[in-house]
Amino acid sequence: MPEVIFPGPEGRLEGRYHPQKMRDAPIAIILHPHPQFGGTMNNRVVYNLHYAFLNLGFTVLRFNFRGVGRSQGEYDQGIGELSDAASALDYLQSMNNNAKHCWVAGFSFGAWIGMQLLMRRPEITGFISVSPPANMYDFSFLAPCPSSGLIVNGTADRVAPPKDTLNLVNKLHDQKGITITHEQIEGADHFFQDPHMEPMIGMVQDYVRRRLTESTR
Repeated sequence: MPEVIFPGPEGRLEGRYHPQKMRDAPIAIILHPHPQFGGTMNNRVVYNLHYAFLNLGFTVLRFNFRGVGRSQGEYDQGIGELSDAASALDYLQSMNNNAKHCWVAGFSFGAWIGMQLLMRRPEITGFISVSPPANMYDFSFLAPCPSSGLIVNGTADRVAPPKDTLNLVNKLHDQKGITITHEQIEGADHFFQDPHMEPMIGMVQDYVRRRLTESTR
């Protein structure tokens, strides 16, 4: 797994970059959970999402937000982290300017950042939002949500309760021209502890595979 260092708004950012041999391979960035609660790019959900996209033929980048691991800077309430994500996408695009599709996937805090990035970057064609913390953060900026995507949560999530996720999904469903797919893993907690990780990743792969197939018709 190639380690990379690339420029961010507050200094260098540390990542793991996995390119494909095909020059026009789709690209994806993966965003990790809250830096102040132990979130890093090596989180199990983030790691598994990275390889899920890689195995589907994507060139993939995951990275540490500012102040995490070898990434410079300090935690910035999500504002700076959104800028970090934009820099990561710039870096990924600069090396893959023939990519036909661009996806963003995030877990927990990373899902919130990813959906904000979606609003800023019209080239993003799909998103994966795992355990979005709709009870902690305001998602009203998704008006309208510019891209179709998948939201996944566990029915036993005590960090981001399912009812709040459902409220978020229902608000997004009201918008025309996009399709929000919502899947729940029965009995899974916020972190998709075994045996729930594998079915969650399987759902993500099935969804992305279906979207890619539809786009080539």
